[in-house]
Amino acid sequence: MESVRKANIRLRNYPLLLTKCSDKATLYAKCVSRDINVHQKVCEAEFKEFLDCMRKTAKDLKTKL
Repeated sequence: MESVRKANIRLRNYPLLLTKCSDKATLYAKCVSRDINVHQKVCEAEFKEFLDCMRKTAKDLKTKL
């Protein structure tokens, strides 16, 4: 049950991570919603920036994704 407790703690941190990376998340969402037919790797650069921001913020908060 310890692993479940730790997972719940990590999940509770997601709103904070998303808040700190909201600008990158917005750019990624705009890219994905720009076209009805989204193809693989169309928004790869935006996703990479968003993921890097999430990872950096998680590291700063001393938590895992």
